[in-house]
Amino acid sequence: MSSHASSVELTFDCLPLRTVGRLDIPIDASPKYRALCERIKKAIDKHGSHNTYFLYNARCVFRLTNSEELGMLEFSFEGVALTDASDCDTQRCDLEVELTREVCPWITEPIVDWFKRTVVEAAAVEFNRYIAAGDLQAAKERIEKIQAASDDAGGYVGMFL
Repeated sequence: MSSHASSVELTFDCLPLRTVGRLDIPIDASPKYRALCERIKKAIDKHGSHNTYFLYNARCVFRLTNSEELGMLEFSFEGVALTDASDCDTQRCDLEVELTREVCPWITEPIVDWFKRTVVEAAAVEFNRYIAAGDLQAAKERIEKIQAASDDAGGYVGMFL
């Protein structure tokens, strides 16, 4: 008998939007990178850059049975986590969520919609865990070092690099 360690697996990359110093996109940016930059710009326009974090390369997997072959729903998502003024608590998430894979023959559209809303709630819980683990501070420091190195070199690094 095997048991899954967790019925919800959630992973994401995080970009603190306050660290985005420039919004111009390099002319030679690939279409995929250009699209990501445009989505980040849109997030800043909608939510601002203070206490907002762009979550990307994100996925959430729900396991509804104790089987690897049955009862799995996988979603991809991207969007913004908004925190309180102290960056210690997630207030809400504004995410685009898409079902990317499922092994669940009994799933119906209303259930998929419910799970999409559940992904948003699960992301808020996981972002609080991310904050508590100190990963948010580490991400901020990493971005600040990259920005400082670029500023010192007088170089162009484009959007959030």
